[in-house]
This record gives sequence, C-alpha cells and structure tokens, in this order.
Amino acid sequence: MPSGAGTRVRSALTALGAAATLAAGVLAPASATAATPRSHGERYVALGDSFTSAPSVPRQTDTACGRSDANYPSLVREELGFGRFTDVSCAGAATEHLWQRQPVTGNAPQLAALGPDTALVTLGIGGNDVGFMDVLARCVHPTGEVPRDAPCQRAYTREGGGDELQRRIDDTAPKIAAALDAVHRRAPHARVAVVGYPTLIGDDVEGCRRSLRIADGDLPYLRGTVRNLNAMLRRQAVAHGDLYVNTHGTTFGHDACRPFADRWVEGLTTYPRIRPAAPFHPNEDGERAMAEAVVDALVDGP
Repeated sequence: MPSGAGTRVRSALTALGAAATLAAGVLAPASATAATPRSHGERYVALGDSFTSAPSVPRQTDTACGRSDANYPSLVREELGFGRFTDVSCAGAATEHLWQRQPVTGNAPQLAALGPDTALVTLGIGGNDVGFMDVLARCVHPTGEVPRDAPCQRAYTREGGGDELQRRIDDTAPKIAAALDAVHRRAPHARVAVVGYPTLIGDDVEGCRRSLRIADGDLPYLRGTVRNLNAMLRRQAVAHGDLYVNTHGTTFGHDACRPFADRWVEGLTTYPRIRPAAPFHPNEDGERAMAEAVVDALVDGP
C-alpha cells in the first residue's frame, strides 16, 4: 500500500464501523448498541469471478475455484483488519452463480455468504456473462503470423448486425442490477463496492503482438470492449448508490503488452516458476494494485 495508508485505513474503518454499528442494531437493543458499538471487523464478504479469485497466484487455497490467499480481497481484509472474512469468489463465475451452485467447481451460490452482520461487500463479476475469456481465446493467434488487420472485430460486428459484444454488455447490465439488489436485500447494512476489470490491453502494438498475439486491428476494438464493460459496471454501481472501483486506472501502464518486468497482468504465455498467474489475468502485483484501488475507493468514496 502507498504511503499515508494508515490515515486512509483509519478513515475507511470509521466508515465501515458505522455500517457495522447499524448492523448491530438489528441484532441487539438500541441501548446496548449505543453503549458498545460494533467494530469495523464485523464481516467482509468477497464475491466475484477469476479476476477476484486469482487463479495460479500463490498460495492457492481452493484449487477448484482458483482462489488465492494473495488475491485482492485477502489483501483488503489484511489492510482493513477484518476479523471475519469470507471469500467465495470463483473462476468461471457468472452472475447466475450468485444464486446457483457452479456445476464444474461445486462452489455454492455466492449470495449465501451474505447476512445482516456483513459490513463490506466487494463484487467483481460480469466478464463471464459477456464471454470475454472465450472472446480472447477466439481472437488470439497462438501459432503462425499475427494478422495486421481486424479479423476478430469483423466476426463480432458483421455488416448490418451491430456489435455483438456490446449487445452482450447491454444484456448483462440488468443482471448486475439484479445482483446488487440481491446484495442489498441480504446485507442491508453493508457498504458495497463494485470492482471493475484491470487494464489488459495497452497501446504498445508490437508488445501486444508478442505477448497477447492479437491482430493489430483488433486491439482497439477489444480495448474498447473492456472499457465499455467497465463503464456499464460503473453505471450500475452509481445507480444503486454503491462505490465503483476503477482498477483500470490503478493498473494502467502495467498491462499485458508491457515488458515482462512491468506487467501486472499476464499475456498468453505465463511463467509459473517465475511469476505464477493465469493467462490474461492479474499476477500478484496486479492483485495488490487492485486491493490498493479498493482501499482508496472506500476511503475517498461517499
């Protein structure tokens, strides 16, 4: 965490303590609550997909879900000093898995982790609803020459058919809205932070060719798609009176197209013995940067 973290953390704890005190009012008479306000460590619950769970980042605590104890929720928990913490994030999770068990991993419905004693909820989800990892897999050219034109963009924006990926983002918006409504019903006194996706594709074309092996002409299109996904998440957070965490800004300049030493997000090829992480996902430095963004949003937000 950056310098001055202690001041920011104290501010965040004050705000979270207020939320927990409200939660205590549900569980105890008002007189008892006034005499012994609950601490900030009441409970923090993390919901989300693989960008939250951090597959391959050591140490993995749930291999089925690819969940690391160095992911951003774990670092936020440590920084803010929560005594009670539940992380149910899971690789492959879409919004439906907030309500339903994930068939492949067996992860229970994520919303079941919430309760009236929850003081903080972070939610990082939506990418799998758009199918973005499948999109990346389709747009990557793992062997042979990387094209200079935009074959992937052509596939998703056929003449007269509009932009398929933008349609998926638009279709995901009401799912995020429903998810936030459900979070507020189950954890009515919690502060809720919607965590956006980090910077994956930078503006170094040759670096992207080497690291991501995506066609030159497709880079602006896919970069814009991630930006549009984040913009939708931000709109939904604001509409529900929740915080939006801009991890794109925090990770900017450390995308998968940067030199290896500067990357906080990995490309197509990863190096497990040097810096374990899943392809196209944040590494340990990236998760740390995302945690910093969450803490900053909690301190600076309403």
